[in-house]
Amino acid sequence: MTNVQVTNAQARNWQPTLFIKISIILHAILLVVLLAAPQLWPWLLAILIANHLVISTVGLLPRSHWLGPNWTKLPPAATLRNEIALTIDDGPDPLVTRPVLEILDRYQVKATFFQIGDHAMKHPELCREIIERGHAIENHSQRHKLYFSLMGSNSIMREITDGQETLSHITSIRPQFFRAPAGLRNPFLEPVLSRLGLKLTSWSVRAFDTQNGNVEKVKHKLIAGLRPGAIILLHDGNAARTKADEPIILAVLPAILEAAREKGLHFVTLAEAAA
Repeated sequence: MTNVQVTNAQARNWQPTLFIKISIILHAILLVVLLAAPQLWPWLLAILIANHLVISTVGLLPRSHWLGPNWTKLPPAATLRNEIALTIDDGPDPLVTRPVLEILDRYQVKATFFQIGDHAMKHPELCREIIERGHAIENHSQRHKLYFSLMGSNSIMREITDGQETLSHITSIRPQFFRAPAGLRNPFLEPVLSRLGLKLTSWSVRAFDTQNGNVEKVKHKLIAGLRPGAIILLHDGNAARTKADEPIILAVLPAILEAAREKGLHFVTLAEAAA
């Protein structure tokens, strides 16, 4: 067991959701029926497979709450204060992150950066600069494995605790939030997050800016989602490029910040919203 697990004073007891409870009960019922009537095994197997297909489908829905607590918007108190959160994923990338920081400084906006541990290790000075400028860094896993949602409990624990230790060592601040790679997950994730005292966070609106380089489409999608309590998702790592070969986040970010200002919205970090 790592030091992160041992010393974490914010750990909470895992409480399975109604969906998980029903799935557990269903598994128990199927086992009892199988023992009582083995000849029904084809039907029982079909029901079991159907249940697992539903679980897998839910895991492919990043904004779902069926597998456990999930921040898809800010808490009610933050919403009443007209607060909004800008979250930026997959960095740090010096060629993109530093220009992003300059834009944020110009508009006096604070953001939450969900960083990949391996990337942070390559650019620790940039991570510390992010903190010094008043932004927050949260856990986006150590290696951002594309098959994260297929991993078992031990592998998920290792991936998240490695990220915790990396980011904590670099910034001297313990991440409080976790965002799964691509937002995809499975039922093993929430018990791990509960043990580590981390809050799962997805988003209110995104514009697939790792794939879509169309400035107007990305801008329109994000501006349409600007409302009190919204969590906006952009990427400084793996950012799509415009026709002019500019990272899409740099092309759209000023317009997003200006639109939020016009709507009377106030940007905060996730930690500030939770306070």
